[in-house]
Amino acid sequence: MEPIMIDLANPPEVAPELAFAPLHKRALGLAVGATAGLLVFVFTLFHLIVQPAEGPNVGLLAEYFYGYSVSIQGAFIGLRWGLFSGFIAGWFLAFTRNLAVATSIFISRTRAELQATRDFLDHI
Repeated sequence: MEPIMIDLANPPEVAPELAFAPLHKRALGLAVGATAGLLVFVFTLFHLIVQPAEGPNVGLLAEYFYGYSVSIQGAFIGLRWGLFSGFIAGWFLAFTRNLAVATSIFISRTRAELQATRDFLDHI
């Protein structure tokens, strides 16, 4: 398999619509949720197996995740809570980004339209 060469002198054309395309809220929520859930799960299992003397107190996650403990059952509870809270965070992130981009585009278009029609009454 040959390596892919990118010519930096002539970058590929990218449609501006792709840069401002809205993020899919459910997809980003699922991706962030799955990542957060797996991180909590693996982090809990790591602390169960290795039992490091130094490091963060994983048991403090019980303050945020009801039913969580540093145990195998707690790892699965943490997985569920991580999926849930990560989904909410990812969905909200996509919603906020989409709202900010839509507002920015609306303001830019409105300014451009006002600028184009500013001298309309001068021609009457």
